[in-house]
Amino acid sequence: QVQLVESGGRLVQAGASLRLSCVASGGTFSTVGMGWFRQAPGKEREFVAGISSNGGWTAYTDSVKGRFTISRDNAKKTLYLQMNSLKPEDTAVYYCATSRNVLFNIYTSPNDWGQGTQVTVSS
Repeated sequence: QVQLVESGGRLVQAGASLRLSCVASGGTFSTVGMGWFRQAPGKEREFVAGISSNGGWTAYTDSVKGRFTISRDNAKKTLYLQMNSLKPEDTAVYYCATSRNVLFNIYTSPNDWGQGTQVTVSS
């Protein structure tokens, strides 16, 4: 089992940038796909982005394409989400998660979850 700890969330104004981090401990980080989800108040948790175990393949939900970039550093056991041109509708708790295999896409059922980090975008 992998333990995940997210950080980097905070209050920002629309148009700003943020980088979220997710540090893993335990398990085998470099052999599984990783992903980011988010949950806004009153809404279901939704897939944001996913990345393969070696970082060579990524996937994004349509609403963040061109603004968000997912990446990973397997040596540091860290997953990142670079968020640019933030909008108020990006306000949510952001969670990182592991896959049970080498890929992570919108259809992946996550295995491990972090506790989340709050991102708030003011207009």
